[in-house]
Amino acid sequence: MDDIQLCNAIMDLKQELQNLVAVPEKSKLQKQREDELIQKIHKLVQKRDFLVDDAEVERLREQEEDKEMADFLRIKLKPLDKVTKSPASSRAEKKAEPPPSKPTVAKTGLALIKDCCGAAQCNIM
Repeated sequence: MDDIQLCNAIMDLKQELQNLVAVPEKSKLQKQREDELIQKIHKLVQKRDFLVDDAEVERLREQEEDKEMADFLRIKLKPLDKVTKSPASSRAEKKAEPPPSKPTVAKTGLALIKDCCGAAQCNIM
């Protein structure tokens, strides 16, 4: 029985129990039936509680598995983030720095000579 079937069975038994409780003077058979219904309702409620608890445990287990998988993937994919981000960041760095063959205003003196001919072969030196 699943949760819905148990609920329906409990509702049916409760309805029957309410009908018996409404009788002012009960016979011995009716009192026995009342006790039977109470016992059946109690057993069904216990079954339903077990199913609900089991479903909750399963939900928590799945939630923990999802968290572990997310952590695992985050750790495994982190190196890929570095690999994919490295070319983009190095391109940005290369664009920010002008090529060494073109002297800039900020470079003067020996820095210009090194850029122009490698300093060792320079005729100016």
